[in-house]
Amino acid sequence: MMRVFSGEEVTAAVRRLAISAACDLEPDILEALLQARDRESSELSRNVLELLLENADIASRERLPVCQDTGIAVVFVELGREARVDGDLSVAIEEGVRRGYRDGYLRSSVCDPLTRINTNDNTPAVIHLEPVAGDGLTLRLLPKGCGSENMSALTMLPPSAGKSGIISYVVEQVVAAGSNPCPPVVVGVGVGGSFEKSAYLAKKSLCRPLGQPHARPDAAELEAEILAGINEKGAGVHGLGGNNTALAVHLELFPSHIASLPVAVNIQCHAHRHKEISL
Repeated sequence: MMRVFSGEEVTAAVRRLAISAACDLEPDILEALLQARDRESSELSRNVLELLLENADIASRERLPVCQDTGIAVVFVELGREARVDGDLSVAIEEGVRRGYRDGYLRSSVCDPLTRINTNDNTPAVIHLEPVAGDGLTLRLLPKGCGSENMSALTMLPPSAGKSGIISYVVEQVVAAGSNPCPPVVVGVGVGGSFEKSAYLAKKSLCRPLGQPHARPDAAELEAEILAGINEKGAGVHGLGGNNTALAVHLELFPSHIASLPVAVNIQCHAHRHKEISL
């Protein structure tokens, strides 16, 4: 039997996700920041990490945004093939974003790309829909602030570049970003597919629990090598030096054309905001 979710159920869930994502960092990012503080080699950067942790605590207790840039809402939807939404799924998600940003007193940052006129409710959201097995519905909300989003990059490497080329490109992009994405950062990397698929993979990888290695041993090894390469450069927290430029590298793979090696980099700031719910 087909399972049916109401549009209002979806809207209410997205509203909760929007408010919680803005105010409550997930336990995985808080733990990563604590570990970074404890291993930080620079006293100045260690002090900044203490302030970031204090800021996160105040935001959660006072129900205030962790950052004034509450981002553009990116929503990853996994809808079971034996489930459907009663009504228009996109409309339900948009209304959830609208209510969440209004009720949470979150900054509306979305505007027309040409006129720059603000939509005033942080819609439309960027929605990615993926059909999956079963009768469930999972919603993942990733608010993307543009200090980090603007540091994203994509290249089409020649296949001969291999793993060393991938490592060099990602490390170069993160180091070149400097303090703009508010490090320590989380780095999403998409390798393979096509131009647009690699960008999608890079962003979706950021929804993975922080620091969870890729299931493929060779991909997990590549994540570790990229992370080490970034941190060895010593840019550090907010560009102040030290050994914690990045907290984690998440990489996703997809088969590509024999003549192509797309590599995309999507960066998250230290306030790695992500929330999910399964209905």
